[in-house]
Amino acid sequence: MDNFLGQFGPATVGGLAIGSIYALVALGYTMVYGVLRLINFAHSEVFTIGGFAAVGVFLMVGVSAPVGGFALIGLLLLTVLVAMAASGGTALLLEQVAYRPLRKHGSSRLAALISAIGASLFLQELIKLVIIPHVFGQSNGAIQLQNMPRVIDKTPLFSIGNAPIRLDHVIIVVAAVIMMVLLDRLVNGTRVGRGIRATAQDPEAAVLMGVNIDKVVRTTFLLGGAMAGVAGVLYLLYFENLDYRVGFVVGIKAFTAAVLGGIGNLRGALLGGFVLGLVESWSSIFLGAEWSEVTAFVVLVLVLMFRPTGILGESLQRARA
Repeated sequence: MDNFLGQFGPATVGGLAIGSIYALVALGYTMVYGVLRLINFAHSEVFTIGGFAAVGVFLMVGVSAPVGGFALIGLLLLTVLVAMAASGGTALLLEQVAYRPLRKHGSSRLAALISAIGASLFLQELIKLVIIPHVFGQSNGAIQLQNMPRVIDKTPLFSIGNAPIRLDHVIIVVAAVIMMVLLDRLVNGTRVGRGIRATAQDPEAAVLMGVNIDKVVRTTFLLGGAMAGVAGVLYLLYFENLDYRVGFVVGIKAFTAAVLGGIGNLRGALLGGFVLGLVESWSSIFLGAEWSEVTAFVVLVLVLMFRPTGILGESLQRARA
């Protein structure tokens, strides 16, 4: 118990940071599911591509030491925009190639699910065999980018109790909340958002009311991909390494966060990410960090067994007419 109390503060800060990353990735899962009733398993690789886009920006700029002030703000804004464009573009391409033909032919959800898994494996191998060796010049068997240039000084800014708060902690949590608020306002307060909600609620009625379903679906994939791109940047800032397989584990945990918060619910994705990050971090105090993946799967099973609608339990279909 003394060990738990001693590590509770740092574990909580770390849990909120990693939970913020899960939440941003979960937004993509929950939006696509809310509109199409599809679990887009290739979304995990969309996140990975956002991370590698961030690596490309850091290497192109030539970052070799931590930066601060306006230079840091400018660098992060540039990196986020590039990562959002790369991930959003990948998500749009996925929708056009892997999902739209099936949707046009009225294929079953099982066919779409199989297509999603195939697209995920294809993108993972594309990153491994094409992007990493030809873009980043890595040819070793590990296919891993280690010892990334440190962009942010990780000296603690201040402490709350025995929990040191670093600049990257603040940036990650604040960025997740800001992106969630912007996305929530877009969905709930704009014409585009009304189209998304109408399509999620009743696609046939939405068509009769003049909603362009294809445009809504493209917008949904673009927004979800952009959120994953931001998550890729934040992941790189926090862990400072990346490999082609990282999206698989993060994607599974983000899906768990989406289910935990209530899949189809945007605010639930944020809440589910924070809760999962905290549970995972706290459990590592007792069980060890190597059990964190197990914790995520246990949470997923328990939620599906006892609260399948999630914490908030409201879907995008029924929300906010």
